[in-house]
Amino acid sequence: MPSPKKSAKASAREPSEIAAEVDDESGSGRARPFWSGTISFGLVTIPVEVYSATRSTRTSLRMLSPEGTPLSRRYFGASEKPLDGNELERGYELDDGQFVIVTDEELEGLAPEQSRDIDLSRFVDREAIPPLFYERAYILAPAGNSNLAYRLLASTLDSTKRAGIGRFVMRGKQYVVAIVSEQGLLRAETLRFQEELRTPESIGLPEPTEPSESKVKALRTAIHKLASGAPSKSELADSYWKRLEALVKKKQQRGEDVVRPEPGEAEEQDLAEVIDLVAILRKSLGQTDNAAPGKEAASKPKSKPAQSKPVSKAAGKRSVSRTTRSKGTSSATRSKSTISATRSKRTSKRPSKKQAS
Repeated sequence: MPSPKKSAKASAREPSEIAAEVDDESGSGRARPFWSGTISFGLVTIPVEVYSATRSTRTSLRMLSPEGTPLSRRYFGASEKPLDGNELERGYELDDGQFVIVTDEELEGLAPEQSRDIDLSRFVDREAIPPLFYERAYILAPAGNSNLAYRLLASTLDSTKRAGIGRFVMRGKQYVVAIVSEQGLLRAETLRFQEELRTPESIGLPEPTEPSESKVKALRTAIHKLASGAPSKSELADSYWKRLEALVKKKQQRGEDVVRPEPGEAEEQDLAEVIDLVAILRKSLGQTDNAAPGKEAASKPKSKPAQSKPVSKAAGKRSVSRTTRSKGTSSATRSKSTISATRSKRTSKRPSKKQAS
């Protein structure tokens, strides 16, 4: 067991550095905590910050229409008309196929009380927790002036091979959690509930049989030949996704199967508003030029700026297309460039990494 002085010194850098390294590998900078509170048991309270111990490195593939437009999920009722969000209700399905409606207010009344405490009720042997119960890992880092207390708890849990069991509320949901220590770093492992695990009986496994001694020996020999201390980085790498990213990059460089989705109805209305705004600005600038003395442009006939009518839901693309084509002057050409730049900017900011909601 390390000396208290050495442990306290190590705690000043280890947790924060490891938490940062988890996020630095993605190149996005230092990790940020998304929850803060205290570990409490008895009269002990240790302020901590919670970081996610895992990160997603995959870019979601989205479903597209034949025109290349990202698809979205809609809900339909018996009338086959899409429903708005305020028309949706939640129902608990019964065994006979009926549903019991549960309102948002009722769900809020059942929600656990908000708390900033990870309240540990007992400490158990780490080996007593079956691996199937572990669900998701979070890194705990000391907050404020809790370095010494944090490190003391970490070294004690590490040396005794114990885990603290408790409950805490995060984002409106209550979790059962195990606080464990590894190399001076506290980690919170959310645990699955007992009802979430299948039993061997529910799977229907056959009754165990006693193998022969020769088969046991042959199996042990085969395992010994492939035995190693730890899995390699290449074995834990996502080779499929690397191949997919390489394929996408190659097709992008060739310009093959690259589509730019057309703006939807709402975006077309925004574009129409941009056209109107450009026309107003151009008209305003033209009036200013006429009022200014000594301007040769005042004697020249000015072309009438293109005006666009409000885009209705029925008109959609036709209104915008007609407006963008009715450009005759060089000023109108600049307006068209502005619209194209706006459209490009909007499509480039499209959240392509999210799945269809």
